[in-house]
Amino acid sequence: MKRNILALYVIKLSKWFSVVMPIIVLFYEDHGLGLQDVFILKSIYSIAAVTLEVPSGYLADIWGRKKCLVAGCILFSGGYLIYSFTSTFIAFLVAEILLGSGQTLVNGADSALLYDTTVQYKKEGQYLYYEGKITMIGNFAEACAGILGGLLAVHSLRLPFYVQAIVAFMGIPAALLLQEIHKKHTISHPSSEILRIIRYSLITNKALCYNIMYSGVIGTATLTMAWLVQPVLMHLETPTSWYGVIWTLLNLTVGIAALYSSKVERYLGRKKMNTLILLFIVGGYVVLAYNLTHVALGVLFVFYIVRGFTTPVLKGYINQMTFSEMRATVLSIQNFVIRLMFAAMAPFVGWLNDIFSLQTAILFTALVIFLPGSLFLLLQIRSEKTL
Repeated sequence: MKRNILALYVIKLSKWFSVVMPIIVLFYEDHGLGLQDVFILKSIYSIAAVTLEVPSGYLADIWGRKKCLVAGCILFSGGYLIYSFTSTFIAFLVAEILLGSGQTLVNGADSALLYDTTVQYKKEGQYLYYEGKITMIGNFAEACAGILGGLLAVHSLRLPFYVQAIVAFMGIPAALLLQEIHKKHTISHPSSEILRIIRYSLITNKALCYNIMYSGVIGTATLTMAWLVQPVLMHLETPTSWYGVIWTLLNLTVGIAALYSSKVERYLGRKKMNTLILLFIVGGYVVLAYNLTHVALGVLFVFYIVRGFTTPVLKGYINQMTFSEMRATVLSIQNFVIRLMFAAMAPFVGWLNDIFSLQTAILFTALVIFLPGSLFLLLQIRSEKTL
């Protein structure tokens, strides 16, 4: 068990020790891209993820979690190698496709392997603790990388990408050291089996469906905010050297919150936890829109605390409601929903910023998150009452 946990820590580190994230919008701007172009690139990333999301989860279920994790880490490294040595929008687009594909092969497979590992060693009750700890490590890694990225960017906006390519490579040997827990099974008609799992997740099991859709809405909200942080800092005319520091502090906040997510969830319970997540997420957008001054920094920190609770808790709910033989596929369906929603919304958010204002883009996002979020929360509560 220890070997798998440690290897998953390293894989998380290789994905989240992101020295490029605090300055990537500045990097794009330096190459003549506007915010709409930035969101188009991130939509391409999401489309690549959406295209492969469910098949990759199913592949992890029948081919093996370990093999998917190895392949994902290789593609992820390739994406950053392209970023390190190219300068065109088309090249960046190819890099985003590789990054999205690599991320997709890892997503679902890592959580499924973690959950199966805890079951194998009769520590299923500790899954949420380990999921929260892995989330904490990821965000602590991104936090520490933030300062380094900001310092490297002062010398060159390209330098962080060289370092990132090296860090991303670390995930490959870690994935090779994993021990496969789940017993692979052969299916004569894979497409039919995928459709069966999709039907079960989104139609047959209503409670699971509402949890997946609600998690998708909240995941889209937190992902969009992550890409709005730098535009907010640019709006405040923040010095480049401070980008890494602020990014670091934000991700430390997420990591600490994730570490205590299981305790908070046990105290509040599922209904209150989900309700407060929605209120704080939407409220964070609204308050931020009307406080695009240095008060915005305080708003972002509160938002990131809630983000730290959100990821392990919502993923844990979905894990509890599904079976081992389809777990990676179901988690991939969850990620599919997040990426599909983000791909549909992100270019419009960027367009609103470029044509109108950052405030307009933020308020639009709040509205888009609130309406479906409220709907799926109510359906979720209603389904629990009928159980």
